[in-house]
Amino acid sequence: MRRAIILAACLVAALPALAQQAKPKAPAKPPEKETPAPPPPVDTPAPYDRDLLRLSEIIGALSFLRELCGNPDAPEWPARMKALLDAEGTSPGRRDRLAGAYNRGYGGYAVTYRVCTPSAGEAATRYIAEGERLSVALAGRFGG
Repeated sequence: MRRAIILAACLVAALPALAQQAKPKAPAKPPEKETPAPPPPVDTPAPYDRDLLRLSEIIGALSFLRELCGNPDAPEWPARMKALLDAEGTSPGRRDRLAGAYNRGYGGYAVTYRVCTPSAGEAATRYIAEGERLSVALAGRFGG
């Protein structure tokens, strides 16, 4: 939804420029001084960022735990994080925060577990349940 609004705003903003392209232009004077590049857009947090960061951390933990325990769905978790980054990593800062949360989740268990134990399996089961609750809540509240 947010992307559709941004796309529509960009198209509306581009209409005057497209109309001017059809008219012949007079030769422009070269600028005397180079103007500095505009600053990057402000990275304002979305209202659901806290939940999204938690979901990224859960995906990171599950990436490690499911691989450690040899679960057949182990390759799905890094792919899910990549999909999340592609969808929500709209700026470098936001992408870094999401990736950092994933790495915290992964690294926290990589330090603790070397072999699959019953507690590692239980942690994965609880994370799957929490991730599902978060996903449903995010989709229900914010769409998507």
